[in-house]
This record gives sequence, C-alpha cells and structure tokens, in this order.
Amino acid sequence: MSAAPVRPTPAFMARHPARWIALGFGSGLSPKAPGTVGTLWAWLVFWLIAPWMGDLAWALLIGIGTLVGWWACTVTARHLNTPDPSAVVWDEVLAFWLILWLIAPSTWLGQAVAFGLFRFFDAAKPGPVGWADRLFKSERGAAIGWRQGLGILIDDFVAAGCTLAVIALVCALLG
Repeated sequence: MSAAPVRPTPAFMARHPARWIALGFGSGLSPKAPGTVGTLWAWLVFWLIAPWMGDLAWALLIGIGTLVGWWACTVTARHLNTPDPSAVVWDEVLAFWLILWLIAPSTWLGQAVAFGLFRFFDAAKPGPVGWADRLFKSERGAAIGWRQGLGILIDDFVAAGCTLAVIALVCALLG
C-alpha cells in the first residue's frame, strides 16, 4: 500500500531545491489551475529574460532545464506521493519557453494565441498528447521512478509540438 498524497505548501517547497524547480518557484502552488498559472509565470519570465537571450542561450536553458527538471519532477512527485502532481509545473514552463522561443519574434497577440493553444493541448490531451501522457503512466500505488518523472515532461513537449504545428499550419495557410 502506498502512502497518502502530500499537499504541497510553501513550507513543503522550501525544504528541498527540487521542489522549488518542479513547483515553478511557487507558481504551481496556486489552488486553482496550477498548470495555467505555471504557464503564465513562464510567459512573464520569458518577457523578463528574452532581451539577454540568444538562440544558443535558449537552447541551453531548455536543454539543461529538461535534464534538471527530470530530476526535480521525479523527486518532487516522490515527495508528494503522486505520479503526476498538478502542482508540478516545470513541464509547462519548459514547454511554453520552447514555444515562445520558436515563434519569436512574435506579437503579444501571437503569443496569446500560442498560450491558448498550448493550454488546450496540455489540458484536453487530444491525440498524440494523450498518447504521450498514457505512455508513462504507472499502476496505481506503484513506486514513482525516473520513467514517471520523464513522463511528466514529455506530454507537455508533445503539447508544445502540437501547438507549434497548428501555428505553422495557420501561418502557411495565411502566408
């Protein structure tokens, strides 16, 4: 029998560095729609750091962020006793940074459309996003391992890919 899920709080987050990262530096602690709040946090941070970021810096941030995030999401999921906790939003952060980087430069409206599309794909999990989400699910009560930590990240990257595909298709049709 597995332990009961743990409720994330600011005090919980403060006790381990993996939790800071996985919980989106507190954005995942939102009592309502933590994935949306985490994505909004990512958007704000993007706007703050974009002036100093080139393509190599974005690639490194997202690449290293994925490796560190795999560790942080796995550890935090274990600490929460939940295979894919809604409070873990680092997956949304990385995936939305990827989208914003690849559609740059874009207008505020273009970024807002990307935000809406990404939130749709991430929440509704249609087609390939649902497949990626199910691919890494474990049996109820099973130990939370590196596979589940990777799964937390992968479905959001697939949602980012779907978002980018829709944007590319619309641009091609209008272009």
